[in-house]
Amino acid sequence: MQLHFHKMHGLGNDFVIVDAREQAVTMAPQLARGIADRHRGVGCDQVIVIGKSDQADVSMRIWNHDGGEVESCGNASRCVVALTGAKTIETPAGIIEGSTAGREFEVSTVEPRFGWADIPIAYPMDTASLPLQWGELKHGFTVNVGNPHIVFFVDDPATIELDHRGPEIENDPVFPERINIHVAVVRENGIHMRSWERGAGLTLACGTGACATAVAAIVTKRVDSPVAVHMPGGSLTIAWEAGQPVRMRGAATHVFEGTLETDALA
Repeated sequence: MQLHFHKMHGLGNDFVIVDAREQAVTMAPQLARGIADRHRGVGCDQVIVIGKSDQADVSMRIWNHDGGEVESCGNASRCVVALTGAKTIETPAGIIEGSTAGREFEVSTVEPRFGWADIPIAYPMDTASLPLQWGELKHGFTVNVGNPHIVFFVDDPATIELDHRGPEIENDPVFPERINIHVAVVRENGIHMRSWERGAGLTLACGTGACATAVAAIVTKRVDSPVAVHMPGGSLTIAWEAGQPVRMRGAATHVFEGTLETDALA
């Protein structure tokens, strides 16, 4: 089968986007893994399928590099807005809103949830300061912004071996749906952070992770809203007030489009 796709990225967090409004697509974990493979496929962090929606302008589903489907992706949402002009997007996490802001694109995530069962965590505990430790990482702040995140504020994110700690925390049984991991520090010009995404590994940027980290920093009174969040791939502006969705603004880049022969995937 030939599959038409767009290659896009948000701050280096890259996607293969398929518009299923134009062609019938049945995505499965094996196909998603094949597309995402950087040696034998197109290569990406996540595979995105755009579809029709009765509730919004378009729908969006997300498969990670490992073939697992997830609920939300902030950088991909901005790319979908840039590609389609959609003002509303139906995701498994809920309806999000999108808009164009000059040369940047803004989307809103769902309202953050902080309950232990909302993250989810396997049993009740203080989600604002987990009584758990993984090596040098402790007192993590957990929040669900459409998908689950844990944020550690550290002296210097560059010194944390996320390629080691990331998979250890992601797959800890205390997180029954796994979790995204971020290490961050607040400096004069905003938040600086690095991310390990569940099912994708180290990424240059994580949109929902930037939202989660900003929320954690606002709740713990480290910063005020709005705040700049700097990642290896670039920066986002995050705004949030209690009881409201999180708003994220930043770049979304279309790189190329092409046709993939799916039968050739390993």
